[in-house]
Amino acid sequence: MYQMITVYDRVRLPAQYFSMKLADGLMSILRENYERRIDRSLGIILLVSNVEAQGDGMVIPSDGAAYYDVKFDALTYLPAVNEVVEAEVSELVEFGAFVGIGSVEGLIHLSQIANDFLNYNKKIPAFVGKESKKTLKKGDRVLAKVSTVSLKSSLSETKIGLTMRPEGLGKLDWIGERAKKAAAPAAAETKEAKPEKAKKKAKDKE
Repeated sequence: MYQMITVYDRVRLPAQYFSMKLADGLMSILRENYERRIDRSLGIILLVSNVEAQGDGMVIPSDGAAYYDVKFDALTYLPAVNEVVEAEVSELVEFGAFVGIGSVEGLIHLSQIANDFLNYNKKIPAFVGKESKKTLKKGDRVLAKVSTVSLKSSLSETKIGLTMRPEGLGKLDWIGERAKKAAAPAAAETKEAKPEKAKKKAKDKE
């Protein structure tokens, strides 16, 4: 889940930033301190914006820096179990597919891609369903549900697991095909019902 939050903090602004505009100097420090960092309660901090200094700075003798109380907005992403996301397949490996979710990647294990036995074809490369013949390859867009989340101290250590097996999930092309098949019987029933109505009208006229 993405959210925009307001954060209050005190920033140490070293002397080399004094020649810059105050807002630019504070922004540079805050981006270095916050962006792409992980907070267990807030999630992954993606972007810092709208930095405002709250009052005048404070200088501490022999420190060589100024301290400012600041307020700023932070865009964060906290993956939640059972959250449904649209993602793009970024890489295929023999044990599953990695998908991009914003600034992070999640893994759809081979067993969670589809309700079918899948073979990994290295030549394409793609996963191919044994019975359905459906394929999944790099660049495909999918709908998946977050099944496990393990937030660590860095993005490289953070693990997000997803599944596409529940009804309504999967590669977007697969979902479109299922919707067409589901609509076909309803359309056939409608066509059959029209002649019956016509017959009834004819009898009423008689």
